Amino acid sequence: MSKLHLEPLHSDFGARVHGIDLSSAILQIELEEVCELIDTYSFLCFPDQSMSDDELLMFTRLLGEPEAEHITLGRTGKAVYFGTVGNVSDDGTMKGNDHPNTRYQTGNQLWHADSSFRERPCSFTITHAHEVPGEGGATEFTSARAAYARLPQTLRDRLQPLKVIHDYVFSRSQVAPVDPAHAASLPPVAHKLVKKNPRNGCRNYYVGSHARSVVGWSGIASRELIDDLMARATRPEDIYSHQWKAGDTVIWDNRCLLHRGTPYDADRWRRRMRQTRVAGTESGSTLS
Repeated sequence: MSKLHLEPLHSDFGARVHGIDLSSAILQIELEEVCELIDTYSFLCFPDQSMSDDELLMFTRLLGEPEAEHITLGRTGKAVYFGTVGNVSDDGTMKGNDHPNTRYQTGNQLWHADSSFRERPCSFTITHAHEVPGEGGATEFTSARAAYARLPQTLRDRLQPLKVIHDYVFSRSQVAPVDPAHAASLPPVAHKLVKKNPRNGCRNYYVGSHARSVVGWSGIASRELIDDLMARATRPEDIYSHQWKAGDTVIWDNRCLLHRGTPYDADRWRRRMRQTRVAGTESGSTLS
């Protein structure tokens, strides 16, 4: 009998999970249950966890191949598997609102799926909260699986054969300059617009701020369709806002969820969350 206790978070997706220590040795049956819960709920929050970087990476490897963090890889060629979300450096110093890194992270306030701009996008993001602001800094999530299920059948049929170009430079250059070497490492890539979960067969559409245009369509027609799908997925009643607490370890499924950060005062509050990602198994095609 499972020792896990679930609290649903939203009618469309999400659960808070009690009864497991992710930093300890996890039994195979527990791992299989966690994987099934991810496929079912798309978003899992495990509160009151204690996760060092080594423990976070060890748990990530249980879910699949860790994805190399793209900024360091693009700028230096070095593969590292952690990103820091927030304004606290590794040495503990705090970066204020005017710091370039703080401004760069405002790009995360656009609705997106992590790594959709890579040839092999990540499947899951795992984030452990060490320090969180006293005000602001929530992360909002919404389900493109639930949004797809609400579409009329005629629109689903129209979407099925389409591919969409995802482009990191297109999205992030709207908020800050992109390092030339980093930009060169991430050419635009085309992905299927409609995706299917390999375990349960549930379908969703795959868009977000990195989605630039539909392959073979004009720019105007592309934006009309992508913007319409985004609007259908991000109605206020469809959004779950996660108010982080120190000790939260959260897993979300980028294959079917969109998310965005919300602002906080980086001059006043410290925010430090360590993040890993699991490489996906489905590849798109890069464009020359």
